[in-house]
Amino acid sequence: MAAPNDDAERDRRTALGVLALCFVLNMLGRGIGDTYTVFLLPLQQEFGWARAQLTSVYSVYLVVGACVAPLVGQVFDRIGPRWVYGAGLAGVASAFFLAASMAHPWQFYVLIGVQIGIGVAMTGMVPASALLARWYRARLSVALGVAFSAVGVGAIIFVPLTQWLVQSYDWRTAYRVLGGALLGMLPLLLLALPWRRIAAGHSGYRAERDRHAQGGGSTLSGALRTRIFWGMAAAFFCTAAGMFTIIVQLIAFLIDAGFSPLAAAGAYGALGMLSAASVMSSGFLCERFGYRQTISASFVGSAAGMALMLGIVARPSVALLGGFVAVFGLCMGLRGPIISTICARRFAGPRVASIYGMLFATNALGAAFGSLMGGVLHDLSGGYVAGIGFALAFIGLASLPFWTVKELREFR
Repeated sequence: MAAPNDDAERDRRTALGVLALCFVLNMLGRGIGDTYTVFLLPLQQEFGWARAQLTSVYSVYLVVGACVAPLVGQVFDRIGPRWVYGAGLAGVASAFFLAASMAHPWQFYVLIGVQIGIGVAMTGMVPASALLARWYRARLSVALGVAFSAVGVGAIIFVPLTQWLVQSYDWRTAYRVLGGALLGMLPLLLLALPWRRIAAGHSGYRAERDRHAQGGGSTLSGALRTRIFWGMAAAFFCTAAGMFTIIVQLIAFLIDAGFSPLAAAGAYGALGMLSAASVMSSGFLCERFGYRQTISASFVGSAAGMALMLGIVARPSVALLGGFVAVFGLCMGLRGPIISTICARRFAGPRVASIYGMLFATNALGAAFGSLMGGVLHDLSGGYVAGIGFALAFIGLASLPFWTVKELREFR
């Protein structure tokens, strides 16, 4: 029989491995999924489609992710992480590989919209949050921050890489290369990891799970009857609506402002790098300054970044671009891990994945709404000012629940 200290060390090593797994899969899924921003202008140039038509593909991707997120949580609660992650990675990989042969809008909606939406939901933060809650207790907010930072790291790696592939070859080759690389990783994911131990959780979690099984624990129907759930849902929806009005068209915005395509892709990657750094520090910031104070400061920073975008519209310059990247990037990803930590702690129990899946759906719906409105407002106004104003309004709305909902205002 293993000594208690040996069991604790084994739990520690496994917890680090689980964190690395969640990080890598979230980086691959969201990072590659978000490369659609690079394909926007090449597709418009080749096919002559309207900007709203192109951004609506991204909206479909987000809406599908929103619709399946609660189901992903329920499936995860029932069958565990191995097949959820495996099916998700297979879906993203095959969709990208097949996308190289697309020529009609409906094909983009099916593959990039629907299939990528399902795949990213199955490799993203819904299963990651549930899995990390099985392995982390006191440092859960830090672990979730690291997992969330994978989205930014994915942008650092895959957006410039995709831009280089598109410029050096063409958009079809870029899709083939990315899809083929993901397909090559699938056997390693399914066959090389100790999935039974990964799914089991640490010894403290297993004891808590047994107690919750006897006493009930938090349920989805119970969570839906609380003000804190709907406060988090409102914050998630409005934040995503404001941010994705900007993010989806950011590379096109910078190119239209006069920056080179590689400079635009590099700025997008730098946003991801800064976002990753800030997300990793979200747990420390909350512990040091408080949840409400940290998240409120992040909303102020996002609004300041959008104001700098208005300056770029009026008079583009490298200085304004650098200020925008610094301010916007440092605040871009802070909200996700904070809301996820509150959810995991407030609704702890065997159904936390189902509850978080429903909560995360509001984030994806907000992102889809913002993505669509960004394209519509661009087509109607012929520019980006209306979209930036729309984004600013929703960032203001997103901050309100942390001041008006008592449980969020006083959460410690």
